[in-house]
Amino acid sequence: MIMINLIDKLSRENNLTRDELHFLIENRTKETAEYLFEKARQARIQNYGYDVYMRGLIEFTNYCKNDCYYCGIRKSNRNADRYRLTKEQILHCCAVGYELGFRTFVLQGGEDGYYRDDIIADIVSTIKTNYPDCAITLSIGERSYESYKLFFEAGAERYLLRHETANLEHYSKLHPSNLSLENRKQCLYNLKEIGYQVGCGFMVGSPFQTIDCIVEDLLFIKEFRPHMVGIGPFIPHKDTPFEGKPAGTLELTLFLLGIIRLLLPGSLIPATTALGTIHPRGRELGILAGANVVMPNLSPADVRKKYMLYDNKICTGDEAAECRMCLQRRIESIGYRLVVSRGDCKYI
Repeated sequence: MIMINLIDKLSRENNLTRDELHFLIENRTKETAEYLFEKARQARIQNYGYDVYMRGLIEFTNYCKNDCYYCGIRKSNRNADRYRLTKEQILHCCAVGYELGFRTFVLQGGEDGYYRDDIIADIVSTIKTNYPDCAITLSIGERSYESYKLFFEAGAERYLLRHETANLEHYSKLHPSNLSLENRKQCLYNLKEIGYQVGCGFMVGSPFQTIDCIVEDLLFIKEFRPHMVGIGPFIPHKDTPFEGKPAGTLELTLFLLGIIRLLLPGSLIPATTALGTIHPRGRELGILAGANVVMPNLSPADVRKKYMLYDNKICTGDEAAECRMCLQRRIESIGYRLVVSRGDCKYI
C-alpha cells in the first residue's frame, strides 16, 4: 500500500522527496510497476494524446576527441572505422527524411574538431532555409557559450546533451579526468539560457551506478526541468574498458521512464534504440511506460554500422524508409500513432 500511495502522490504532485524516490525504486515489484505505467500513460495521454513524434537521426561523424570509458567511438578505440559526412550527404539525408514525413532532424556526432563552429552553423542555416517548417536538433557535446549561441542564431532550436550522471564520484568513474560534471551541467544551463529546448539524460545500469546515483539524477532532472529526457540502458562495447560489464536492464529502465513521465508530465521522452536493442519490443514497451518520441535513423546505410556507441545496435542495415515504416507498424500495434509534426514540448 505504501508503494501505491507513493505513486499516487507522484502522479498528483509531480514530485517526491529523495527518500521517497529511493524507497520507490528499491522496493519496486512487477505489480507496482504496472500501476506506475498506468499512471504514466494517463499523464502522457493528457499532454500528448496518442501521438508519437519521430525525429530523423543523422549520425554525421564518429570521430571524437573524448575518451569516455563506456563509448564505442572513444578516441582510444583503434578498431573504430571512422567517417565524416559532407554537407551534401547531410542535406541528402534531410531530403529523404522530409519526403518520409520527418519534421525534426537530429544532427548527432562525437566531439569532432573538424566541424568548426562556422561549418556547423552553415549546415544548420542551410537545412533551416531548405525546410523552414522543420526543427533542428544538435547533439554534438560540450561547446562554448558563444558556439551554442552561434548555432542557435543559425537556426538550431533544440540541443541534446546527456548529463550521464549527476553524482560527482560516479561521473569520475565513467570519464577521464579532463572531463568534469561541473562543465557538463554548465553547458546545459548555458543552452537553456540561450533559448534552446534542452534535453539531458543518463544511462541506466552503467558501471558503479547505485540507487543513490539514480535518485540524484532524478532530482537533478526535476530541478533543471529539461524539455526532453533521454534515458536508456547501458550496453557494453567490446572495445572499451567496460567490456564484459553487465548491461542495464529493461525492467529498471522502464520503471524510471514511468517515474520521469510523472515528474515532468509535459516533457518529451524517447523510447530509445538501446531499449530496442536489449528487447525485441523494447521501444513499444517504452511508449507504454510513458515515452512519446522515437528516433529512426536517416544516416546513409553504409555508415550505420560505424556509429557504434555500444554493441549489437539494431537497425544498422536498414534504409531510412524501412526504419520509418517498421516503427509505424510497431507503434500502431499498441494503439498509438506516428505523426508528421515538429512535436514541440508542451512547456513551450
